[in-house]
Amino acid sequence: MNTIPAPEEVTLHTESGVATLTFNRPQARNAMTWAMYQQLSEHCQRFKHEPTVRAVVFRGAGGQAFVAGTDIEQFTTFKTADDGVAYEAQIEACIDLLCALPMPTVALIEGWAVGGGLAIATACDFRLATPGSQLGVPIAKTLGNCLSVANVARLCAAFGPQRVKRMLMLAEMIGADEALACGYLHQIAEPGDIDAATSALVQRLTALAPVTQQVSKQVLHRLVLHNAPEAEDLIRQAYGSEDFREGVSAFVAKRKPLWKGR
Repeated sequence: MNTIPAPEEVTLHTESGVATLTFNRPQARNAMTWAMYQQLSEHCQRFKHEPTVRAVVFRGAGGQAFVAGTDIEQFTTFKTADDGVAYEAQIEACIDLLCALPMPTVALIEGWAVGGGLAIATACDFRLATPGSQLGVPIAKTLGNCLSVANVARLCAAFGPQRVKRMLMLAEMIGADEALACGYLHQIAEPGDIDAATSALVQRLTALAPVTQQVSKQVLHRLVLHNAPEAEDLIRQAYGSEDFREGVSAFVAKRKPLWKGR
């Protein structure tokens, strides 16, 4: 039996040496499916060997969200902690490919950048956002799972540990003004101006020395990963918990989860 290929929901447009990848699932605020993560990984693999691409811009379709996390429906098939370990390894491999791209990368954020979407944006070298954008990882309110240690290390490097605690432990969202003030965002631009602002930044980046840019970003990447020890035991603790199963069940049933602490 022939299988139906997954729809192309991470779309590519290239012009004048600038590649734009669009997360194109606006009906779900561009929430990522397994197929979308795979498509993102495949694009990044190709960019590594494409010398004509001088910069990559990542954005979400629809103007309401960059990426609103991983589609929680994807978690309904999880049975054991092994599923969580495999998932976090898959996401980390995808994010690591993005971090390893030799050319500058820019995240254009309009609206929500949540969970896996915030991890993607944080893996980029520069980020611009519209004034109403909201950034966070509210898993303490929604799923009861966790992030990989490498993704937490990237968030800490970009936001600072105390803001990351607020995101992870208090399920707080960080607004664009605060994100700009702490250095996470390069610029805030109105919805009608953000495309031009992104283009101006890309033009500045592509006019400078590519090897210096490549080496500099990889030095910073290695410094972040130096502070990312192995933590599979913690991933197993979260994904193997009753609370995680309750979080998924509550989301599917559209009710508030009842946390038990086990």
